[in-house]
Amino acid sequence: MSDIKVPGFKASELIAGLHDAFKSNSDAERKASIKKTNAIFELEVSNEAKETQTWTIDLKKEGSVYKGKAKPKADVTIILSDETLTDLASGKLNGQKAFMTGKLKTKGNIMLATKLDGVLK
Repeated sequence: MSDIKVPGFKASELIAGLHDAFKSNSDAERKASIKKTNAIFELEVSNEAKETQTWTIDLKKEGSVYKGKAKPKADVTIILSDETLTDLASGKLNGQKAFMTGKLKTKGNIMLATKLDGVLK
């Protein structure tokens, strides 16, 4: 788990929590999540120090979360700040509003990005 966390990123705790939740899911729960979402999300998160960290949420093949670029290629890459990601996860910010105000950018299948909201909560 500690290899998921990155100092200087508030979202690191959130990602580590997702990692633990996915690991504790039964095979049936994991398969259900994969069937429901069927996407690989790559999160490019930048912090206040302008450092960037990439995490991948794989809900297409493995049902896992890991640090680094997606393998295989992500269906959607979401580019956002550390603060925006923590606000999305806590419900303070809605994904559509974040996109419309430029706080969240995407590459790839933008419609899959809408499924991330359900994954974070």
